[in-house]
Amino acid sequence: MEGKPATPAVLQPRWKRVLGSTGPVPRPRHGHRAVAIKELMVVFGGGNEGIVDELHVYNTATNQWFIPAVRGDIPPGCAAYGFVCDGTRLLVFGGMVEYGKYSNDLYELQASRWEWKRLKAKAPKNGPPPCPRLGHSFSLIGSRCYLFGGLANDSEDPKNNIPRYLNDLYCLELRPGSSVVGWEIPATSGPPPPPRESHTAVVTTSHGTSRLIIYGGMSGCRLGDLWVSAFKTCLPGFPGAPCAIKISKVRRYLYVTQSACSVTNRGCQTSCFPGTSVSAEPGWGPRTCRVLSRGRNI
Repeated sequence: MEGKPATPAVLQPRWKRVLGSTGPVPRPRHGHRAVAIKELMVVFGGGNEGIVDELHVYNTATNQWFIPAVRGDIPPGCAAYGFVCDGTRLLVFGGMVEYGKYSNDLYELQASRWEWKRLKAKAPKNGPPPCPRLGHSFSLIGSRCYLFGGLANDSEDPKNNIPRYLNDLYCLELRPGSSVVGWEIPATSGPPPPPRESHTAVVTTSHGTSRLIIYGGMSGCRLGDLWVSAFKTCLPGFPGAPCAIKISKVRRYLYVTQSACSVTNRGCQTSCFPGTSVSAEPGWGPRTCRVLSRGRNI
């Protein structure tokens, strides 16, 4: 008599506060960003009674913080900026450099030698380069970074803020190892997401198609909509080079909880089974936390 197949073990996520770390612990902050390089977490910028310009690194294997001796074109402190990691190089774009003053500067940090370099990317052939902004998303797909949205200040006086929410999409082509080629404004189909800042953006890839998934944000009020942009790679030998970008809004999801199934378009669940994901909206002001269940589009 054949036995029943073994049920695969399910990982039960468990939070644990990390205590007892040594080294120069960063001061409290918000609006910062962090990326992982192997066992290291690199933290830069943020806000704490002003803009923080510190770079801290946490070694997850030794529970130690350290401040690397950086050199080169060290950027000013910034908050709510774009931060991506490509191997051992990090790219920083935009953000708030002081109250009411936003940036569109682009910096590269080579973490293998902790050297900063300010980069000058060519402007797009079909439009202006990205304007100064904060609260945008900056996502790596193959050899390109995709910049979406954010918040601009249309006032020349930083103390007189005239906010303008953005929904533009830019593509930054990277050179292998170091530096960049330039900005592009990719052609898209489908209606774009409404303007927003402090949204989340993640990239998924399957069967040669990468998807940029944008959720929530702020545009005068908190947003809870979900958008997908599909990038189909069809140029052999050029990973990340899209031949088509299609944008679509995800209108309804089926959410499966431990106790019941329900259809909702509000994007918020409080009880989910293991395998679900939690997405916290980053940003400069108070934000909510969304729990997105493992489900399917219906």
